Amino acid sequence: MYYEEHEHIAYHYDNTDSYRQQPVAPTSSPPASPPPRPMSSAQAGTFAVDPGSIRRCMYRFTYIWMRGGNSFWFWPVFVGRTSVSGFRWTGRRWVYTGISLRRIDMFTC
Repeated sequence: MYYEEHEHIAYHYDNTDSYRQQPVAPTSSPPASPPPRPMSSAQAGTFAVDPGSIRRCMYRFTYIWMRGGNSFWFWPVFVGRTSVSGFRWTGRRWVYTGISLRRIDMFTC
């Protein structure tokens, strides 16, 4: 097990499997209230969120508004060409999940 710190948030990794390191959820809950939703989406009319734009949010509390109305706190740990994976806050705990970039309406971190 080893310890890393990024932007004042500690991460613990289990390195007993030297071939893969599994990300660990944040050790604290996200901010108590969501940020205000922007008036308009910077990606309005686009097919999907650009991976480069959400990559800057890695390992940071990120609020996501999905197409269809759902919104939640997210802690991204991986960004691919068409998806992002990380930890979603359920209101009680962090749960690891993946999200298609097409399903994201907008986000802020």
